[in-house]
Amino acid sequence: MDGHPIPSSFLTESLELELETEWCRPPCFSCASDGRKHFSPDSHLASGSLKRLMLSLDPLPTNFEEDIVELFDFQWVTEIALVNSSRDLFSLCRQQIYKLETLLQTTGDLGQASALHSEANNIRHRCVMFLHYVKVFIFRYLRIHETENDVPLHPYEVLEAQLPSVLVEELHGLILYTGRLSDHPSVTPGAFIVQNQIKLFPPSWHLIHLRLDIHWLVLEILHILGEKASKQVVYSHQLMNMAGENLTSVSLFTEHCENLLCDLISLSVSRYAKVRPSEAVTSHHCPCLCIKELWVLLIQLLDHRSKGCHTEPFWRWMNKLLKDLFKKPNDTERPSIPVVPSKDPLGFSWWIITHLASFYQFDRNGVLDEKKQMNSNWNFVEELLKKSTNVQDGILEEQVRMYIHCCLTLCGFWNPNIQIVTILWDYYSKNLNSSFTIPWLGLQEFATISKSTLSMLEIVKTCCSDEQSHDLYKSNSSYNIFLCVLAKVMKKAIATNEIHPWNQIKGRIYSKFHQKRMEELTEVGLHNFFKLFLVLAAVAKLEDVVSRVLDLLDFLRPGSVTPSQRALVWKGQMAFLLMYIQRNLDVGILAQTLSGAFREKAKEFLVSKNELGQKHNLWMLLSIYMDGVQEVFEMSRDLKLSEEILLNDGFSMLLPACREAQLGTVLSFLQAVLARVRSVYQQSCKELPGENSGLSVPASSVAKEHHLAAIAQALWRNFFPFLKSQRMSQTVPIPQLADTAAGFTCLALDMPRTAPSDLQPQPVISMMQLFGWDDMIWPQLVSRYLSHLIQNKTLSETLSHSGCTSFQALTVRSWIRCVLQMHMKDLSEPNGILVGIDAEQTVEKEYMEQLAELTRLLFQLPEVKNILSKAQVEHLAITQDPPKALVLFLETVGITYSSLQTLPEKSAMVTKALEYLGEVLKYVKPYLGKKSSNAGLQLTYKIMGVLVKSWALILATSKAQKLLFRIIDCLLLPHAVLQQEKDLPTAMLTAIRKSLPLYLQGMCVICCHSQTQNAYLNQLLGNIVEQYIGRFLPASPSLQALAQHPVLLGLNKSATMPKTASLQKTVVQVIRKSYIHFKGTSPPPRLASILAFILELFKKTNMDIGDMKELLPSVLKCLLLVNEPQVKRLATENLDHIVKACQAGSGGEPATQLTSVFRQFVQDYSMIYEQQVYNILEKVAELDQQIVTGLISTLTQCLKDSELKQGLGRNIAQREAYGRLLSLLGQPGQEERLKLENENT
Repeated sequence: MDGHPIPSSFLTESLELELETEWCRPPCFSCASDGRKHFSPDSHLASGSLKRLMLSLDPLPTNFEEDIVELFDFQWVTEIALVNSSRDLFSLCRQQIYKLETLLQTTGDLGQASALHSEANNIRHRCVMFLHYVKVFIFRYLRIHETENDVPLHPYEVLEAQLPSVLVEELHGLILYTGRLSDHPSVTPGAFIVQNQIKLFPPSWHLIHLRLDIHWLVLEILHILGEKASKQVVYSHQLMNMAGENLTSVSLFTEHCENLLCDLISLSVSRYAKVRPSEAVTSHHCPCLCIKELWVLLIQLLDHRSKGCHTEPFWRWMNKLLKDLFKKPNDTERPSIPVVPSKDPLGFSWWIITHLASFYQFDRNGVLDEKKQMNSNWNFVEELLKKSTNVQDGILEEQVRMYIHCCLTLCGFWNPNIQIVTILWDYYSKNLNSSFTIPWLGLQEFATISKSTLSMLEIVKTCCSDEQSHDLYKSNSSYNIFLCVLAKVMKKAIATNEIHPWNQIKGRIYSKFHQKRMEELTEVGLHNFFKLFLVLAAVAKLEDVVSRVLDLLDFLRPGSVTPSQRALVWKGQMAFLLMYIQRNLDVGILAQTLSGAFREKAKEFLVSKNELGQKHNLWMLLSIYMDGVQEVFEMSRDLKLSEEILLNDGFSMLLPACREAQLGTVLSFLQAVLARVRSVYQQSCKELPGENSGLSVPASSVAKEHHLAAIAQALWRNFFPFLKSQRMSQTVPIPQLADTAAGFTCLALDMPRTAPSDLQPQPVISMMQLFGWDDMIWPQLVSRYLSHLIQNKTLSETLSHSGCTSFQALTVRSWIRCVLQMHMKDLSEPNGILVGIDAEQTVEKEYMEQLAELTRLLFQLPEVKNILSKAQVEHLAITQDPPKALVLFLETVGITYSSLQTLPEKSAMVTKALEYLGEVLKYVKPYLGKKSSNAGLQLTYKIMGVLVKSWALILATSKAQKLLFRIIDCLLLPHAVLQQEKDLPTAMLTAIRKSLPLYLQGMCVICCHSQTQNAYLNQLLGNIVEQYIGRFLPASPSLQALAQHPVLLGLNKSATMPKTASLQKTVVQVIRKSYIHFKGTSPPPRLASILAFILELFKKTNMDIGDMKELLPSVLKCLLLVNEPQVKRLATENLDHIVKACQAGSGGEPATQLTSVFRQFVQDYSMIYEQQVYNILEKVAELDQQIVTGLISTLTQCLKDSELKQGLGRNIAQREAYGRLLSLLGQPGQEERLKLENENT
């Protein structure tokens, strides 16, 4: 055992670790990975076989330890078998290979698959076991004999001395017998793929993997043999190589290694033919896991040997073979080793080098280590780059894109290399005006110009990202990928503290730009220019790059720059500005340049009148500026980097020149800036030490406060004057105007000292007066504005402490106006366009939602909540429907007032209530004009009606009567109503019909409780009743129509209005005087309808006898003087109702209260209309005999007076009629009749 190497002490630990592994079977190639590791546990890598080989450890420490070893089903002596029977053993190995090959020709059904798999697996196992035995034998038992030793040797020693040479020959023969991987038709990519996971593989699978085992184990054996021979060359005594030289262990290793690499390259070439350029980085070149493992094994072994044996490392082997692919058929130098030619050797070289470079991430155990230091191959890659960017060869963008993508991947693996950046920049500097598009990729390829500043920065972010997208090929041009390469190289160089690379790259790039070159740049070229310098700024010195860019942009002549190019220049400059913000650098110098250009363009925009093309181009630049400035404010952390310079007086020139859509854009920008300034201010307030902390304010905080104040002043100075001038305009988008005004109000709340002098000393109250409490402002603006501010608790507290006690009352007043004027926009519609449309549909949905939100917030005000609680209104009863909520509020105020006890409380409440209303009639006055709104009129009359009814006790006071009189004059008794011959508009009549009961009931209460001007109030009530009884009286009597008469509805008793006696009396008086009064014998118009109305009046009310007595004469006249059947019927019904009502009022006794009325009726008409009077009294007698009985004396006297007046003696006909009446009166009638008869005789 003298030939055994003595392991060094530093290997002891590794050996012990290896011995802990359970060596169940020798390692071999296998595609069946468990999915948890990159390679199969039985592989040469995962099993630790390669590691043991490189550490010169026993290949299989736990195998072949018995005295007898079984090889090819024969038993051999372990320590001498290879010396004594080496050629026999290799012959048996070849026989086994042949046997496996014959199994390929066996065709069997599925049932034989298991048997074939088992037999093929056993054959492979025997061959692999034998080759591992050769490795172990060389390591453990082989002794190398000195050739110059003349000492006679034992025959075994003679054979042992010849064994190395024999092994070289036998291994050479085994290689030849096995053949190259590319020589067999079964070696196709499909043969390597595991088609199923049931572990039953066909013989072809076992054969190809056995060949892989043999090719690799031969290299292992030759390496161990070389190590055993102390790196001496072992010569073959019988064979020569293809060059005619003696075959040696070294030449055999080299030749076999080259053949194996060629075969692997050939396999990769066949796969590359199916790879698209867009999939080059993601499509691997290994057909199976075993091929991948073989590549890793070769990389590890060749690089390991290059360190100890001074042989070539892996990359040199590959470079030599790949260079052969570029040789043409007519080249004098033909490759010594044949490689399957590729149609695209350049693309293939990039592809395979990129993927092979990734294999360097695997260690000797097959474990992936992404942080592992990798050997680079930059020299060959630089040659590839020069070929790839050779314009004379006519390389297409789709190819260049793939090459640069591969180069970028290599930059991620290897150390930074400045030369590749130089080579690429030489190519792209000549083609800056190219768009680098691939037509077949679709429309996305043509969007080469960034649409915004952020999109430019997004490109830079993508280029500088450490993690590149798998879709980089399709989503980025080759130029963008070059920028990724540039960024990655720079970042890696800076990470290694190298300064010279930046100076080198800066010099190469800057030198390509001069005045002529800048003037030659198209829009695409300018875009590529900015992308380049933005990437440089992102990874290098920002100030240096920006200074150079500004100098280069000065080379552009203004007259030759197109609008699109100018827009691109602004975007690029804004992108640099954002980079300053990202790095927390002061933007003063760059901001001065940009804001100055903005001021000039805003001035041009203002003075250019109808030049649409010029305005469009100018607006494009102005929009870019605003977008960029907005991003600056949103990105800046503390707003202390001189951002106020960007808000110059250019905006004061821009705003008046904007149209509505453009104005919306500017206001949106302004809102964003206001919100950001307030947010930063509030955050800075939280960071400041408290007043009582005793700590001094840091200088940074003072600087921040100074900059914030400067920004706020710039906003007030350059934006607010225009905003203030547009309060009553309809050209400005109202929602945005309201939002912006609210933003300024909150700014005044946070930073009051920055507000202009015309708003001082209380800028918040001034702002509220301008935009929230002014009755001239559009309600849409007011509602949205107040919605923002009501919920601001800080604002409420500030206004309360400032002495503005009417803050909540004024807000309620504005809300009432917003509700009442919710249909104001209807007035701008053409007449008739809104007929038949639901009232809610005539209000813009957005405004209704805003008004509902304001309503919800208003009911949260402390003052309103206090009123609700005093009125005991539950929270659930509160509605967000604005009109209903207003009705509820008015009713609640009335209830609250009625519950007050003391006079001071009531007086204060009246004052507050009137403050809530303000000039309420001015709010609704537009509805009352010639161009009215149906919905607006109905809302007005309803709300005012609720007001009169609910606030009756308030309106009864002297303070509020003036308002009451104005309501009646404007709504119920305007001049048009007093003109009886003139018809009122249908919409107004409809509105009055629906709401009149509310007014009547309210006036009834007012008349009862008012202590001043009582007579005038009653007169007003009478005038209202007089006007509207007739206006709503149907032409012909209709019970259904009369039942809905508003005056009758006003007489209905309810829980809220129990007393209507005064109204009832007024109605009776008006009817008697104006509607049922006869002019001589001529009846009044619509007599039947008024009689029907009176009849309904009797039914709906409990009329007292006095009122009935007033109506009775007129009813009797109708029976007497009118012959129309309908009138007689209705008059009879009224008479019947009066008599019965009087009887009921007397507790069932005779209605003698009416006797005087009937007596007067008899005295007035019996001498002329004696027959009609008797007929009427007959009807009365049927109802109440006592009434007529009481009239006997009067009737008799009238009879005698009539006869006397006529002078004709007794009137027989009249006496007979009178007798018939008396016959109906019982005993008194009989007695009077007998008395008259006795007088006759």
